[in-house]
Amino acid sequence: MAASLVGGAFLSSFLNVLFDRLSDPAIINMMQRKKVDQKLLQRLETILNVVEAVLNDAEKKQITDPAVKRWLENLQDAVYDADDLLDEVATKAATQKDPPGNFLSRFLNLQDREMVTRIEEIIARLDDIAKHKDILRLEKIAGKNMSGRLPSTSLVKKSDIFVGRDKDKDTIVNLLLDDANSGDLSVIPIVGMGGIGKTTLAKSVFNDDDVQQKFHVKVWVCDGEEEFDVLKVTKAVIEKTCSSPCYSNDLDTAQNHLKNALAGKNFFVVVDDVWSCNREAWESFLTPFECGSQGGKFLVTTRLDMVASMVKTRHNEAHNLSLLDEEQCWSVFANRAWGPAESPSGSALEKIGRKVVAKCKGLPLAAQTLGGLLRGEDDEKVWNDVLNSDIWEFSEDKCGILPALRISYSHLPSYLKRCFVYCSLYPKDYQFRREELVLLWMAEGFLQRPKAGSTLEEVGCEYFNDLASRSFFQPSNDADSFVMHDLMHDLATFYGEKFYFRTFEVKNELKHDTKTRHLSYVLGSEDSISKIQEVCDSLKHARTLLEMDADDGFSEGIIDPCHLLEQLKCLRVLSFKFFSGEEGLLHDSIGELIHLRYLDLSETGVTTLPESLSFLYNLQTLKLRYCVELKKLPSNMQNLVNLRHLDTVGTQLEEMPKGMSKLQDLQFLSNYVVGKHDENGVGELGGLAHLHGSLFIQKLENVKNGGEAWNARMAEKIHLNDLRLSWSSVEESEVCDSQTEKDVLDKLHPHKNLKELRIFRYRGTMFPDWVGQPSYNNITELWLSGCKNCWVVPSLGQLPSLMELRFSGFDMVKKIGAEFYKADGTHHHHHQDTPFRSLKTLRFESMRSWEEWESYECRDDDRAPFPQLENLWIEECPKLRGDLPTFLPSLKDLWIVECSELGCDLPRAPIIRQLRIYGKQEARMRELSLSMLESLRVNGDHLVEYVFDAITHTQPTSLRQLSISDCSSAISIAGDSLPPSLQGLYINDCKNVEFPMQHQQHHSLQGLRIDNSCDSLTSFTFPAFPNLISLTIAGRENLTSLEELFEECPKLESIRLPASLRELFIRGCPLLGERIQRKDPHIWPSISHIPKIYVDGKRIGNESTS
Repeated sequence: MAASLVGGAFLSSFLNVLFDRLSDPAIINMMQRKKVDQKLLQRLETILNVVEAVLNDAEKKQITDPAVKRWLENLQDAVYDADDLLDEVATKAATQKDPPGNFLSRFLNLQDREMVTRIEEIIARLDDIAKHKDILRLEKIAGKNMSGRLPSTSLVKKSDIFVGRDKDKDTIVNLLLDDANSGDLSVIPIVGMGGIGKTTLAKSVFNDDDVQQKFHVKVWVCDGEEEFDVLKVTKAVIEKTCSSPCYSNDLDTAQNHLKNALAGKNFFVVVDDVWSCNREAWESFLTPFECGSQGGKFLVTTRLDMVASMVKTRHNEAHNLSLLDEEQCWSVFANRAWGPAESPSGSALEKIGRKVVAKCKGLPLAAQTLGGLLRGEDDEKVWNDVLNSDIWEFSEDKCGILPALRISYSHLPSYLKRCFVYCSLYPKDYQFRREELVLLWMAEGFLQRPKAGSTLEEVGCEYFNDLASRSFFQPSNDADSFVMHDLMHDLATFYGEKFYFRTFEVKNELKHDTKTRHLSYVLGSEDSISKIQEVCDSLKHARTLLEMDADDGFSEGIIDPCHLLEQLKCLRVLSFKFFSGEEGLLHDSIGELIHLRYLDLSETGVTTLPESLSFLYNLQTLKLRYCVELKKLPSNMQNLVNLRHLDTVGTQLEEMPKGMSKLQDLQFLSNYVVGKHDENGVGELGGLAHLHGSLFIQKLENVKNGGEAWNARMAEKIHLNDLRLSWSSVEESEVCDSQTEKDVLDKLHPHKNLKELRIFRYRGTMFPDWVGQPSYNNITELWLSGCKNCWVVPSLGQLPSLMELRFSGFDMVKKIGAEFYKADGTHHHHHQDTPFRSLKTLRFESMRSWEEWESYECRDDDRAPFPQLENLWIEECPKLRGDLPTFLPSLKDLWIVECSELGCDLPRAPIIRQLRIYGKQEARMRELSLSMLESLRVNGDHLVEYVFDAITHTQPTSLRQLSISDCSSAISIAGDSLPPSLQGLYINDCKNVEFPMQHQQHHSLQGLRIDNSCDSLTSFTFPAFPNLISLTIAGRENLTSLEELFEECPKLESIRLPASLRELFIRGCPLLGERIQRKDPHIWPSISHIPKIYVDGKRIGNESTS
C-alpha cells in the first residue's frame, strides 16, 4: 500500500475513521436497539461531509490566518470527542447483551439517555463549527499544489554558497562526462531531505564549464507537481531547446517537435523537484530523447527514494546527499552572516553562532537561512533570541526553513500526516524502532484497514517505510533504530501543537491545553512526577500517556497509578514502563479503560495483574517485558479477542492461562509456557495460525506425547522466522523415554520458512531427521544447548544458508564424525554439497566428553568444508584431542579455551586476525600464519616461547594487541624486537619477563599492563615508549614505590613517567596504593602530571591536571 502522492488535509483521514464508524453495522444495530433516532447519526454524517469539503482550503490558510487555525483546532477537538463516543458505542455493541426487562426499562436506562445527550451535544458543536466556515470564506479546493513553492532556475547568484559538496559534484560531473555508455540514455537521481542542497548541487553541476562544453543541448526544468505532467514538461524542454515558445497542446505533436530538435545532438537535462512515481508518465516523457538523438544524460532531484528508484537507469545508482558536518555547516552560516573570510574569530557572537549551527544538525538550508537572519546584527541579545527560538517563531518572509520543510509535509497523504505528527511525542534525538512505533500508530487508529491477505502491522510498516523514504525518519547509529532530524521534529511539533504535549520539557510547563490528547513523559525527577499528576488532573480526555526511556534513570518520586486511571478514562495508549517498587501497579479500575488498546508495564515490579484486565475488549498490545516478579497472567486472557501482540520476555510465568487458542488475531507471542492440562497445553498453539516473528515455547516436558505436539500445528505457522524450544532442567534421577522425547520434537517441526532455531535441554538421545534437513534452506542460525542425553550431534552440513552454529552442554558426545557433514556419513563430494558452505561462526562449549573431531576427507583445499568460516570457538572441551579442520581459508578469529588435551596442529588460516588460546593445551601453531594477525593472546610456556620466537623471525606487520600469561620461562622483551605496529602489551603471571636496556624507541605502543609479573625486573627505560598513554601495574603486594619497580632508572630520586601518559592503573599493590592515595611527597611528583590515576578502581583526585 505505497502512499499515493496526493497531499490531503491532516484531518481528512480522521474524518474517514468516523465515516467508517457511522457505517458500521454493529453501531447501527446498537443504536436501533437503544431506540436512538437514526436521523441523529445521519445529521452527524452530513455535518462531517460539509467540513470535510473545505479541509484542504483550511489547512492551506491556517499558516497565515490565525482564525482559520483556531477553527481547525476546534474542529479537531470535537472530532476527538465524537470518535471517543462512537468507539464507546462500538465497544458496548460488541460486549454487552441487552439486559432483561421490557422496552420501557431499556429505553429509560440512564446510560442510554446519557449517550443520546452526548450525541446531541457533539452534533450541536460540530454544527456551530460548520457554520463558521462561511464566515472564514473556506471553499472546496483540490489537494494539489498545497505547498506553494516557487519553481527553481539554473542561475547561480553571487550569494549562493557551495560548501562541503565538492566530492558530490566531482562524482556527478565524472558520471556526466563518462562516455562508457555513449549513445545510451542515462538518468542520475540526487535524493535527500528538503533543505539538504539538492538543487544547489544540481545548479553547480549544470553550470560546470566541462559539462557546458560537453553537450549540444542543455536544459533546466523544474517540475514540483504532485503528478508529472508529460505535456507541460515536454513543452518546457522544447522552449529551452529551440529558444521559442511551443503552442501545441497535443502530446504527439510536441514530442515529434522535440525529437526533431534533438536529432544528431547529445543533451543534458536537469529535472528539478520530482514528486510523482508514475512510471508510465516518466517513460512517456523520455520517448523523444530515445529517438534519433546521440544520447544524453538526465539529472533528477527528488526528496523521495521511490522516485529515485523509478527514474535511475541500469548503470547508475541514486546519489544520496548526506548532512554536512558541523564545520562545513559553520562555513555556510558564517558566509551568510558576515561574508567570506569575515567571521570574528573567538568573539562572543561566534560562540553563540556555533551553538546556532549545532541546532541545524548539518542541514545547509537551516545554516544559510539563520546566518542570513543574523546578518548585520551585532546585538548579542538578538543572537541569543535566535538560538533559543523554535523555527516556527521566525517570520516566514525572513526565514525559509519551515516553508521548505512544509513542502514535504504538504505532499504527504492525510494518513501519513497523522503518523508523522504523532512522533512529536518523542524527545529530540530519541531513537525509536519501527515495530514499536507501528504498534502505537495501530493503537491510535491511524492505520487504514488492510487489503485481503495483509495485516495491520504490514500496513504500518509500509507507512513507516514511506516516511523514511521521504527523509522524515533517518537511520540512527544503532542497528534497527531511527531518529528524526531536529528540524523535522520541530515541524512535527508545529503541527501537533495543542494536541501533543511533552511533559518533561521545562519550556512546556505552562503550555498544555485543555485540547491536549497525547502526552509523553519521563520519570526523570520528582518535578516531572508532579507535572504528570498536574497535567493529567486537567486532561480528562487524554488518549496517550507514553513513557520515554530516560537517560538518567527513573525517579524515586511517588506517583499514584490508580489515581491516573480514574482520571483518564479515554486512554488508548498507556505506558508505565520502569515504575519501580510498584508491586500492585494496576488496580481493578484498569478494566474500566474500555478504549485502551496498548498497555506497557515492561520492567516494572508488578507481581500480579488484576483479573479485570481481561475486560479490555479493544486491547491489541500487552507488553510485560522483564517483569521479573510476574508469575501468572489473568485467568480469562482468552476474552481479549482483539489482542495482537503479547510480549512476556523475561517474566517468570509458570504456565499459560487456559484457552489461549481463542486469541486468533494474535500476531506476536513472545513466549508460550506449556501447562499440564489440555486447556493450557501445547495444543492451544494450534489455533494461533497468524503468529509472526519469534516464538519461545517453554516447559516442553509437560507435553505427554507426539500427538499433543502435533496439535500445535507448528508446520503451518508460515510467518514464524525464529523458534526456540526449551525443556526444563533434567534431574539426574528423572527417567526419560528417549523415543517419546524424539517423537515430541519430531512433531514440533516448523515450517520451511524458519530462519533461526534454538533448542535447549532436549532430553532425547538423538535428534529427529528434520533437524538439519537441507529443505530448511532459510535457516541462518542454529543453537543446540544443554542436550545432555544426546550421544550424537545431528547432521547439519547440508543446510545451505546456515551462518551461525553453536553447540553447548552435550555431555554424552564423544565423537563428531562424518555424519556431522552429510547425513549418509560419506565423503563423496559434489561442489553444491560442500559441507557448511555458508557457515561463518562455529562454537563448541562445555562438551565434557568430546574426544575426537573427525576430519572431512577431500581431494583439495577448494572442496574442503567451512569455506566461509570466520569465527571458530572451542571452549571447555577438556578431553578433545583433535583433529581440527586442516584448512580454513576465511578464518579471522580463533578461540581455544580450557581444552587441556588438545595437541593437534592449528588450522592453516591465511587471513587470521585474532588468536586466543587459554588453558594448558599444547596445540601446535606451526602452520599458522602470523603475518595478518591483529590480536594475539596465548598462555603457557610452550605457546609463549613459540610466539616470541615467531615474532622475532617474522616481524608481523599488523599485530596491534599482544597478551601473554602463565609463563615461567625466561622471556626478554626488547623494544626494538617488538612488531612496529604493536599498540597494546599485556603481561599476566609471567614471573621471568625482562625488559633489557632499549636501543631504539617503539613509537606505536600506547598501553602497557604488568600484572603479577616481572619478579626479576631490574631495569625499565620509559623513553623507549614515548607515546605510552595507559600504564597498569597490578598484583605487586610488596611494592612500596615506583622506584622498586624500576630500580635502575637513571633518575631514581626524581623519576617521572612519560609525558604522554594519560592513565595510570595500580591494582593489588596495597603498599604502593596507600602511598599514592595520600600523595606521598616521595612518589607523587613522579606521577602528578598524569590526568587519570586509579588505585584499585578508585580515581585519585589530581588538582594539577584539572
